[in-house]
Amino acid sequence: MKTPLTLLCTLLLAPLVAISAPAVSKSEPKPNIIIILADDLGPGDMSCAGATKIKTPNLDRLAGEGVRFKQGYAPSATCTPSRYSMLTGEYAWRQKVKVNSILDGDAPLCIEPGRLTLPALLHQAGYYTGVVGKWHLGLGDGKTKLDFNGEVKPGPLDIGFDYCHIIPATVDRVPSVWVENDKVPNLDPADPIIVSYINNISEEPNGLDQPDLLKQGADKQHSGTIINGISRIGYMKGGHSARFKDEELATKVVAKSVEYIENHKDEPFFLSVGLFEPHVPRVADPPFVGTSQCGVRGDVIHQVDWQVGEIMKTLDRLDLAKNTIIIFSSDNGPILFDGYYDGSVEDLNGHQPAGGLRGWKYLVFEGGCRVPFIVRWPEQIKPRVSDQMISLVDCYATLAKIAGQEFPASAAPDSLDLSPVVLGKTDKNLRDHTVLHGIGGLAIRKGDWKYIPASAGAGGMGSGANAADERFAAATIPNPMLFNLAADPNEEENIIEKNPEKAAELAKELETIKNSPIVPPQPKS
Repeated sequence: MKTPLTLLCTLLLAPLVAISAPAVSKSEPKPNIIIILADDLGPGDMSCAGATKIKTPNLDRLAGEGVRFKQGYAPSATCTPSRYSMLTGEYAWRQKVKVNSILDGDAPLCIEPGRLTLPALLHQAGYYTGVVGKWHLGLGDGKTKLDFNGEVKPGPLDIGFDYCHIIPATVDRVPSVWVENDKVPNLDPADPIIVSYINNISEEPNGLDQPDLLKQGADKQHSGTIINGISRIGYMKGGHSARFKDEELATKVVAKSVEYIENHKDEPFFLSVGLFEPHVPRVADPPFVGTSQCGVRGDVIHQVDWQVGEIMKTLDRLDLAKNTIIIFSSDNGPILFDGYYDGSVEDLNGHQPAGGLRGWKYLVFEGGCRVPFIVRWPEQIKPRVSDQMISLVDCYATLAKIAGQEFPASAAPDSLDLSPVVLGKTDKNLRDHTVLHGIGGLAIRKGDWKYIPASAGAGGMGSGANAADERFAAATIPNPMLFNLAADPNEEENIIEKNPEKAAELAKELETIKNSPIVPPQPKS
């Protein structure tokens, strides 16, 4: 295995990706960059995309002042792999076991320190780089048990970020604390944190033994230690003074994001904001309770919209909006029931989170991987709705081009420079294919065609999975499938028997991509 120093030297000596000209001239100031990533938000969850039971005025404004991509993709139908791909420009499935799953809160860092990540690249370009909110890419080196009572590293600061204020994993996983610059804030040394995903090391109640203490009922997997009235995945002891309150997560994300922008308003900055909503457990801040027509899931989407609006207000107040790129998206498609009995299924009220697309989070169908994708850069991006294809994995090469920063071709092998698409300089579909990852394996979309190989399904995705659980419905694909998305966008008719040559062509191309990990893709001319 390469050491971080060896890996970094290899990257620096590799051929550089040619950047003929940056998107802005060298005499102009570099644009600030903010990526806001929601968690489990569907392409149909915004009113600008047709939702009527949920109102998202701030996202609507963002879309109305920028480009909204109707063919935006997360590289994976689950969170950790998509976040990895966004920061590295590499499909996470290339890393096999290390990243190809949903990480627990004590899992080791899945991005090797020293790698030229997107934040590291932007740091080289003169940006101050920060991350606030959800992390879910692991902490620690994996060689020793992660200790949350000392320095919690390696972490974001070791892969290119200058500042971080994060929660280690998902909110439904322990430890239920923040980590700021390698330290857990407000931690009492006399009440140390102990975490286990194997044994119940806590003396506190858990969801299995005392379900009467729960604000929301939960399945077996989510019935570990009860914290703030909600049982989590895993067990946690101690750290009481440092624990977060679910009702305060959104305001904390806003406060830390605003503070970061204010502190770095006089220099180019990059900020990655990981929102927690509408991932479970869904807990709305009091001002948002009952504000939607879709129960708590709709309420926390209103909370998403408010957080985006507060960041936009801050940019307006500081006169930074004109030269700030905002990218808004989600790490995968939507899900209703995901371990907590919060009424999201019963309260759907006709709303279509996936916009009518087939499938949900975890699955390689369009509903699992198609996500909201909005980019705003006032005066540089003409407001429009686009049918061009784009993926979160393209953030790396696209933002590098805009920032005028070169990088080794091997650093981001799956990322495409789609700046001409984003900036409206071409109406061509420069990304002609994308590989999608889900619990059943991989699928490929090329042009209007989509091929899904046969797969074994949802093995190993946690306890409580059964045939009646929508998280795993249709995860097993006994026979390969072929769809033409232009004629059948909802993937209702498998036409593989009518088009065996096309299926064979796509199957071969998928295998070629899988077995050629170091060859960066080339934009379609």
